[in-house]
Amino acid sequence: MFNKDEKFKKFKEAETIIGSSIKVKGNFHGKGDIVIEGSLEGSLKTEANVFIGEKAKIGASIEADEALIIGEINGNIKVKKYLAIGKTAKITGDIQCGEISIERGASITGQIIVSAENAKKIEIKKNKEEEL
Repeated sequence: MFNKDEKFKKFKEAETIIGSSIKVKGNFHGKGDIVIEGSLEGSLKTEANVFIGEKAKIGASIEADEALIIGEINGNIKVKKYLAIGKTAKITGDIQCGEISIERGASITGQIIVSAENAKKIEIKKNKEEEL
């Protein structure tokens, strides 16, 4: 899909996988990669990467380091670094990210704020906190 998305191939080894027949409600917080092929209502926050599959239906806010979305999301998305949106994605909500790729055919209803500077500030602040 996108040249930069080669790094998303590792999702086969994700820490958490919500399969296509699974429907979950709740607030999820983690540090590892998360793959969602089913339904999620609530919120999702990880320090790593998120993959939203083509048949996924999400009614949740999402926060991640990087993300690849090819499914349906009704909620705000905040990605520190790189966000890839595939042609089958349907997003209703505001998006904040450091970098973005949007494939032709994707549907987005909401504001998009792209700021590489914000991504750098987050990384610098995170590194300073690690030194303490």
